[in-house]
Amino acid sequence: MNSHRCSSPEETISFGRGVGASLTAGDIVSLEGSLGAGKTTMAKGIIEALGVAETVTSPTFTIISEYSGRLPVYHMDLYRIEDGEELIHLGIDEILYAGGISIIEWIDRLPELPSRYLRVLLEVVQPSGDRIVTVETIEGPSPS
Repeated sequence: MNSHRCSSPEETISFGRGVGASLTAGDIVSLEGSLGAGKTTMAKGIIEALGVAETVTSPTFTIISEYSGRLPVYHMDLYRIEDGEELIHLGIDEILYAGGISIIEWIDRLPELPSRYLRVLLEVVQPSGDRIVTVETIEGPSPS
């Protein structure tokens, strides 16, 4: 487990670039933290490192944003998902295992967690507003 303190959105994006530079085909990244913790800001850096030139915005209402970089990148915000049936209709399994990079906000909304993923936890430090970013690889049982 690796932790880092970010004191500005620019530092969070820069840290995200480092995370993105280490990703390979098929990797899944979970961005975790409270509302406003900086998940989308972190995603911007990760996606930029993957060679995407487009402006990255939160997919809160679209659920999934797809980008073309050195690999296909799928940025998902599952906050508004209420049941697993919605994810089936979105084709989430095909996306997660298509060989691109999947970046997921609110991964706990998935009916079944992937067997291996990179967890990036953003915690807001009060009163400074800095972020403590903790990165760890989660490995569990293989999905059935």
